[in-house]
Amino acid sequence: MFTDEYFMREALKEARKALELDEVPVGAVIVCHDRIIGRGHNLTERLVDVTAHAEMQAFTAASNYLGAKYLDECTLYVTLEPCIMCASAIVHARVERVVFGAWDPKAGGAGSIADVFSIPQLNHRVDVFGGVLAEECGATLRNFFAERRA
Repeated sequence: MFTDEYFMREALKEARKALELDEVPVGAVIVCHDRIIGRGHNLTERLVDVTAHAEMQAFTAASNYLGAKYLDECTLYVTLEPCIMCASAIVHARVERVVFGAWDPKAGGAGSIADVFSIPQLNHRVDVFGGVLAEECGATLRNFFAERRA
């Protein structure tokens, strides 16, 4: 049986792909019935697109795989707490569950600066779990920004 840690390690592999491209190292995978159906990593610099977050790339891949815009019965694993934009997209895509690694105190939309998932007027509820492999996910980001500042 697969665990949240297993799939978060797969998301970390995606974060390393972003790092190789000199992108902020955030990675995501979408899982449906214990199978990865979408992968993504940040591509905002390469695509010159502020919406090209890891989650968005994984949504596109998963939707193409399913041939559907909704990701019912899917879990998103992402190495960083989703921002408000991505959290809103998660709700609109009808993702069932989100598991993230590091908290984002500057832009997090799952409780750090806002909690999109608790807005009662939204038509979809998402189960959210943060802190899975948080130290490893956070270290990847801290190291990236430390090198940038050096």
